[in-house]
Amino acid sequence: MLRPLKPWLALGLLSTTTLVQAQDAAEGDATLQQVNVVAERSAAFNASHSSGATRTDTPIREVPQSVRVVNSEQLEDLGAMRLADTVDFVSGISRLNDFGGTWDNFGIRGFSSTDMGFLVNGFPGSRGYNPPRDTATVERFEFLKGPAGAIYGSSEPGGTINIVTKKPKFTARHVAEVGFNDRGLRRATVDTTGPLSSTVAYRLNLMTEEGDPRSSLLHNKRMLVAPALTWKIDPRTTLNYEAEILKSDTPLDRGVINVRGQLGTLPRDRILNEPTDKNMHLSSKTQQLTLDRVLADGWRARLGASYKESTFEGEYTEATSLAADNRTLNRQATWRTLPSRDTSVNGEIEGKFATGALEHTLLVGAEASRLWMNTEILRSANTPLDIYAPVYGRPAGPLISRTSSSDERQRVKAVFAQDQVSLSDQWKLLAGLRWDEYSQDLVNRVAGNQLNRKQSAVSPRAGVTYLPNSWSSLYVSAGKSFRGNTGIDVNGNAFDPQKSTSYEAGWKLQSADQRLGATVAVYDITKTNVLTASDVPGFSVAAGEVKSSGVEADVTGQIGRHWRVSGNAAYDDARVTRDRTLAAGTRLMNVPKWSAGLLAIREDSLANGSRYGVGAGVNHVGARSGNTADTYSLPSYTTARLLGYWQVTPQVKLSVDVLNLFNRTYYTSSWAGLYVTPGAERSVAARIKVEL
Repeated sequence: MLRPLKPWLALGLLSTTTLVQAQDAAEGDATLQQVNVVAERSAAFNASHSSGATRTDTPIREVPQSVRVVNSEQLEDLGAMRLADTVDFVSGISRLNDFGGTWDNFGIRGFSSTDMGFLVNGFPGSRGYNPPRDTATVERFEFLKGPAGAIYGSSEPGGTINIVTKKPKFTARHVAEVGFNDRGLRRATVDTTGPLSSTVAYRLNLMTEEGDPRSSLLHNKRMLVAPALTWKIDPRTTLNYEAEILKSDTPLDRGVINVRGQLGTLPRDRILNEPTDKNMHLSSKTQQLTLDRVLADGWRARLGASYKESTFEGEYTEATSLAADNRTLNRQATWRTLPSRDTSVNGEIEGKFATGALEHTLLVGAEASRLWMNTEILRSANTPLDIYAPVYGRPAGPLISRTSSSDERQRVKAVFAQDQVSLSDQWKLLAGLRWDEYSQDLVNRVAGNQLNRKQSAVSPRAGVTYLPNSWSSLYVSAGKSFRGNTGIDVNGNAFDPQKSTSYEAGWKLQSADQRLGATVAVYDITKTNVLTASDVPGFSVAAGEVKSSGVEADVTGQIGRHWRVSGNAAYDDARVTRDRTLAAGTRLMNVPKWSAGLLAIREDSLANGSRYGVGAGVNHVGARSGNTADTYSLPSYTTARLLGYWQVTPQVKLSVDVLNLFNRTYYTSSWAGLYVTPGAERSVAARIKVEL
């Protein structure tokens, strides 16, 4: 039986997407060189560099793809507690079914971000079952648009989100923050970092939170502990250790019911499960250890591993269908446990050198990973509920039906190479290639079958960037990616993997002081071998095709001395182009054609010298298909917010936000044509931040 690597082995040598650089040697030979994470090269709101897009520290304007970075300043402006609090201000991101608020799931250019859609410091972060990503440990989110298969392997073609975590610093800094809102939220965080010795620095992030449910009948609680250490072994070698333990007790709250396509027939706080249901218990425990070694001038090596365990367990009452009378909801008590273990190891070498007039940044590496997932689901007999006049407390009966029982093991090994070639000051070329061998063993105890398969894929990408001047660049790129299909066909054979081809062109702009940046991109993506119905009922064939074509724009940064802005807009035509049951042109579920957002903040000083800021934001999401067959739509919506802060002293900051200012009723996503997720009511939130 395949077993995951032991936790102590998972604390081996891990490669991440962070670089280290020494403190200015002018401080003297006797002073330890400080380790800093390379992020933005200017103090501006606008990010100028990204490590996730190429696995090397590269100026964003030279990367031949759209990259949108939400950095720590923007997280603070938004009062973001989750990744989900940021996506409204990034172009081309749509909200998909989040499994009752228990995981993250977003569409990037129309394609779901589950599975390999999230990276943590460049390593798989979303495989298995994970609570929604908290911002307490996050330095920045990097939204990397387009296929990532050439450097990260199996993935959706729309894009990938790289989560860069906070690293220890050799300068002491201690921050505590307390927040609350008028809907019952209470949240506290601590972020402390500093030196333990001349060669070792620490960082510790803590978070506790409870409240802020959709209804007073529900309650949730979260906690996080995240220690980290950096050891400067010698001037050329740095070792980093990071751990994160996140636990969440939360209701599996799928939302309200779509009554035959008529939304708004139920109040948005209507509860359709049993209020006495216990919360789901979710946890994620991650450990990473990284070693970064400077080999010579312009050459470095990275080695390492990541180990993660996650759990998802509990009993909840869930709807299965709406009766013909349009008011009786059929429900079942459901118990599930979904544990997983994920281990990844890799190593890479990066070198900068010249061949004649050409300058190269060469990256070569190898990876291996193991993932184990288990699914056990039991259900009771039907327990009806009148959705208009609910009477709670009826016994559900015993859990007698086992609807899912499976074990799945995935193994991946891969090698990759990438060359970033500076042809001249104006022309940059990027070319990459990755080979993956993917194996899957799946035992389905309910269906009584077993799947064993081994497949391989080659994922190339290439792009050219032209920099005509200091404030703009133009690029074109093309790439391929793949993702395995689950299940077997009518003959008992594994399906061929989904394959995607993506083309993209764009224009990037930045102000002379690099404090304001913008990107406009057009793209066309085709994904083939999508599963569709077979001629034999109950089976599928890998014969479907979907496409996503669109244009998107982002602008973010500082305008003058007083204004910070973040704006985004997108048109995304994501549709089915070939299917056995769906008509060509059927829209992909939950993906709007049009979406946009704008956030603007004005800062200034009071007579006593203290600073303040006031701002507003607006988001628009167009109509979306509510189910796979596109037989009903989620209506478009526009929401507004107000925000403000006062820097009382250099150490104390007060912030107040008003979300959903006009208390609009809206729906963010749907699931299976049955449930729809209502947006949150208007709320007023306040935060107090103290920094030492």
